Amino acid sequence: MKKLILSLGLLMSVATAASAQEIRFGVKAGANYSSVTADETDGIESKIGLQAGLLANFALSDLISIQPEVLYSQKGLQSEADSDDKLKLNYIDVPLLVKVNAGGLFFEGGPQVGFLAGAKITDGNEDRDIKDLYNTVDFGYVAGLGYQLESGPMIGLRYNGGISNIVKDGDDDDKARNSVFQLYVGYTFGGK
Repeated sequence: MKKLILSLGLLMSVATAASAQEIRFGVKAGANYSSVTADETDGIESKIGLQAGLLANFALSDLISIQPEVLYSQKGLQSEADSDDKLKLNYIDVPLLVKVNAGGLFFEGGPQVGFLAGAKITDGNEDRDIKDLYNTVDFGYVAGLGYQLESGPMIGLRYNGGISNIVKDGDDDDKARNSVFQLYVGYTFGGK
């Protein structure tokens, strides 16, 4: 099922690229404000991380475009009692967004698949690798808005929510999911 979803997403990207009126490539970077949602969240709070990556924007019309991205994204959480105690989850996120443009203002949304690049728990100054406790693929969704000048610069705010359990062998009734607010700036090349 996972391979089918990935294959359909890739096929949709290729088909869209073939019929696109205008293609723009870009870069983006920003901050993540992330946590993990679960039934038991006492004693945890959100953690700040970074995100950065590349994007391609395929304009179908002046109003609608398709935007696949590849992003390095730092997620996780930290202890409410001691901010040095952190869960650090590093992902390569690949969202496939539909972008609605309204005179500079834009709205974006779509599915995302994340590939776990690393997982560590920090207890004071000591880091322990715990990647084997987490699923390597995380399915989620993205919804956001922003503003982009026709010449290329953009700023945006989005929410990235997980729909799959990130913990291996986790109880289906008690899923742990990524929950991330993202603020970013970017620039696209090849504008009018």
